[in-house]
Amino acid sequence: MKTIQCELCAYSVEACRTAARLGVDRVELCASPTEGGITPSIAAIEQVSAIGGIDVSVMIRPRGGDFLYTNDEVQTMLRDIAHAKDAGATGVVIGILTADGRVDVARTRLLVEAAHGMEITFHRAVDMTADYPQAIRDIIDTGCTRILTSGGYDKATEGIGNITHAVNLAAGRIEIMAGSGVASSNALQLARMGIDALHFSAKKTIPSSMKFRNPRISMGGTETVDEFALRTVDEEEVKKILGIVREQTR
Repeated sequence: MKTIQCELCAYSVEACRTAARLGVDRVELCASPTEGGITPSIAAIEQVSAIGGIDVSVMIRPRGGDFLYTNDEVQTMLRDIAHAKDAGATGVVIGILTADGRVDVARTRLLVEAAHGMEITFHRAVDMTADYPQAIRDIIDTGCTRILTSGGYDKATEGIGNITHAVNLAAGRIEIMAGSGVASSNALQLARMGIDALHFSAKKTIPSSMKFRNPRISMGGTETVDEFALRTVDEEEVKKILGIVREQTR
């Protein structure tokens, strides 16, 4: 059985320190979880890269929303790749689509060229494409290192059929990493699909230590997003997932 890598989706330096201490192989460093992850600050990249003992893939996404980008946004992504490389990151995470729901091969290759020498993950924009199998083929042609996918469904467990198909299409030419909704309860099921990696967040929330909270003002919180709930990592859940994956690949 081939080795399966484990990647933690992390939104703080603290989460990355936890991942390194527990033996996670790689972190995907992002900012703004409510937007699905955007590019973190250079300072955060530098701090995480200095931890050591863990690979650091940086999300290159200038905004939340769709994956159809303007020329200015692509230029921002190119500069963010250069900054991430200079800050010590070992990889980047990208994804660009065309208006008709296909992989933007030309622009993706532009980003791949800019990230030369780094590992390159094409993120779950692949799950938003109109033709999933063709998208897998197109991403392979761009020269990316791996694909993060839930198989075109909200959760990886729902997209198992497509993820298995992606593994077969990849035929060793690109890594396939399953992500979205990955937990200790389904890690074994997903690990048995022939994938190369599992991507998970193992998130939990803790209350803010703020004692005074002005009831007249909201700085971005909504009915579904509590601005006084802080995101952190469930260490026990990470340990469980790592244990399951390692036992499976012995």
